[in-house]
Order: sequence, then structure tokens, then C-alpha cells
Amino acid sequence: MEHASTVAYEACDIAEQTYSRYTWPTEHDLLRGCVSFSHNSSVFGFTSVFSSWSTVDRTMSENKRRSDFDEGPVPKKVKLEQTVATEDISGHSQRESAIPDASAVQGEGAENEDGEAKKPPTRAVQEERSGSIQFRIVVNDESAESMILLTGLKNIFQKQLPKMPKEYIARLVYDRAHVSMAVVRDGLTVVGGITYRPFETRRFGEIVFCAIASNEQVKGYGSRLMSHLKDYVSETSNIQHFLTYADNYAIGYFKKQGFTTDITLDKSIWVGYIKDYEGGTIMQCTMLPKVRYLQAPEILAMQRRAVLQKIQEIAKASFVVHPGMAVFKKGGRQTAPESVPGLLEAGWVPEMSHAPIKPPARTRGPLYPLMRKLVSEMVDNPQSWPFHEPVTGVPDYYTIIKEPMDLRTLGENVEEDAYKTWEAFSADVQKIFDNCRLYNEESSNYYKCAVKLEKFFRERSKQLKAEHRDV
Repeated sequence: MEHASTVAYEACDIAEQTYSRYTWPTEHDLLRGCVSFSHNSSVFGFTSVFSSWSTVDRTMSENKRRSDFDEGPVPKKVKLEQTVATEDISGHSQRESAIPDASAVQGEGAENEDGEAKKPPTRAVQEERSGSIQFRIVVNDESAESMILLTGLKNIFQKQLPKMPKEYIARLVYDRAHVSMAVVRDGLTVVGGITYRPFETRRFGEIVFCAIASNEQVKGYGSRLMSHLKDYVSETSNIQHFLTYADNYAIGYFKKQGFTTDITLDKSIWVGYIKDYEGGTIMQCTMLPKVRYLQAPEILAMQRRAVLQKIQEIAKASFVVHPGMAVFKKGGRQTAPESVPGLLEAGWVPEMSHAPIKPPARTRGPLYPLMRKLVSEMVDNPQSWPFHEPVTGVPDYYTIIKEPMDLRTLGENVEEDAYKTWEAFSADVQKIFDNCRLYNEESSNYYKCAVKLEKFFRERSKQLKAEHRDV
């Protein structure tokens, strides 16, 4: 076994050196060179070092919770690092990017508000149509070409995610339980990609890595890549959901790709099956089976045109010019509304002539502005996502938790002026954190979110009370 592992890692080094140090004239030459070193160094031995990991996962019962990433030198808790490029108004990059850019328009057909002017296709779409880039599915099938592409992906992930352990990235990219989609140019040159793990029987997949080379960003590759992946998964498997962990810089990218922090997938389906990253926000994307995501811009443009056309038809049919009213020419100052031509046809009813009785303005306590502001800031805090809504879909939750509380209920109580003192308000806020720590394990992401949000609440409460000493 030790000899096999040695051969495997030697093959890995040779593959990486061949990919990064040599430029092959053609794809044929590249494959011929790859086959040569594969024969001498045993690519089969290279894949076998990961076989124990894949075999364990395949033989485990689906009803048993699995703990990912327990083998090798990778730490049990991995710190998430997914960064996304942000631009200021002048267009200058503010942060180096690992997550690809998120272009809103992925192809032709997008129109402006009046449904006429079309935006040009992105660089990614143009290059894909010309054949200069391809979006290819890659798995560790022991072939020479797959080894080249997977090594290229590994190199990009390791460069774009320098704080992530290199051994950890390599282990997952080459793991035969994972699938990758690579953006490939000029034969076998990888410029970016996504690695994900499918859980077929549970109908979801976990996106593990997502990156585009730094010199290839802001060309629309990121959006095009995600659309290709969604269409591929929808057509070839029964996966309907994607889950991923994103840091604060990557959340914007994933939201533009249809991801949300509102996790509707039942916890029993995914908890214990995907890696719990420190400092990350879990996000979900549910794919619609009848939607072709590569054609989404065209579909939206067609819908927009249909709506505008219908509006114009209705407006044209109802466009009637009525003659002026003779009553005013005869010196009259007022007339009954129902005598105004066209008013009844427009939907006027006599009740509209009576002004509605306004309810008396509600008077709230002096603490209301402070509590309302603090609830709003907690909702906007990236660590608050588990506490936005009441807990649902967890059978034993309300058996264990006797006094549930969440940010939505808290906000409703504030609006109803239910808290007459700051202490009463703080007591309900504290229930959110205490309940979370009581129900969840200390190592879970929920527990960590509760600790961080509680710290924010305490510090912000002191600041607000110091700023409003007269309240």
C-alpha cells in the first residue's frame, strides 16, 4: 500500500509538471505526450490512492449520516475561502477574485425596458459560439485527458484559494465521487471550473470549489459556467438542488446565479452529508426542471415582449377621446362624477367620492426606534440567516425548545409595541441564541452563528443606548 501511494503521488507530480511546464503544439501532441508519461508513471496508480475514500462513501448506508473529509491531513474544520470580485463606480477592482464574475446577460435576446435594444452577447458566449472555448464535464475515469483537465482545475483552485490546504483541494478534485465542469480553451488549457459532489438518492449536489483564473475574469465565464452546470445536471440526473458555502464576498455572485440563504431543503436530507465550513453562509439553489438556463435571457426577453405587446393592445383598444363637457361652457362649476364621459367605464364607483376615514396614528413608546433599528441591523447581519424565520420541518424542535423565538416574530412584536422595557426586548432576543445553542451541537454552523450574532447584539446595544441616553 505504501508503494502504491508513492507511485500515485509521483504520477501526480509528473502530471502537474507536464501540464504547467510544457506547451504542446496541438491537442493531438498533448494527448500523445500525456499517454507517454501515463504509461511510464502509471496514472492508474495515481487514481488508486483515492479509491479508499470513494469506496467508503459508496458502501455506506444512505440512512446513516456520513462525516465528510475524515481522511488525510486535512483539518476537520476547513475555513471557507471563496472571494468574489467587486468593482467601484469607476470600474476598478477592489479585491482579487476567486469566484468568477456574474454577468446578468448570458447571451443574445436581452432587451431594455422598452423591449427594443438588444444587449450584445458576452465574451464567453462569443467564444463558445466560435469554438475557442468549451464547457466540459470531467471525472476521474483514469484516462490521460481527464488527468490533464483535473490537474488544470486543481492548479486554478489552489492559486485562487491560497488559504485552502493544497492537499485538501487535490484530494477532492481527484476524488472519483466528485464531478467537475471545466472551461477549456485551445485544446486542454483550463481557465476555470466548478467541482461538485452529487448525492443522487438525496436529489442534491454540493458545490465544493468554483473559480475562474484571475486573468480570465469579467468576461461572463462565471454565469455561463453555472448555466451549463444547471442544464447538465437537470438533463442527466435527478438532482434538483445545489448547496454551497459562501463567504461574504461570494454571496453576491451566488445570488445572481439563483442561490438564496433561505434554505428550504429539509435538514434531514443534507445535514451531516456536506462539509460544515467555518465562517461561511450556506446557500441553496433549486433548479426548475422545465427551464433551460442557457436560454434564460432569451426566455425572459420573450416574456417581456409579450407583456409589452399585451399592454399596447389593451391601451390601443381603450384609447377613446371624449368631447369636452358643455356644462362648464354654460357657466357651471361642478357636475356629478357619473356624468363625466368615460369615468364609469374606467371603473369609478360612488364610494370613491367619499374620503376614507384615517385611523388614529399609533403612539409607540420611546424605545421603539432603537429596537426597530437593532432588529433591522440583526436581520442584515450575515450571521443571522438561521434565525430569520420560525423553525419548520424539524419534528423534535418544539419538543426540546419550549419558548421559540426568531427575528421575524421579534420584529412583529416590536411593531405591535409589545416591549415596554429594554429588558423585555433583550430577553426575547436572548431566547434566539439560547435556543440555538440548546438544540444544535457546538461544532455546527448554527451554533457559531448564534455566538457571533449574540456578540454583535451586545456590542450594538451598548452603542445605541449610549447614543440615546435620554431614552
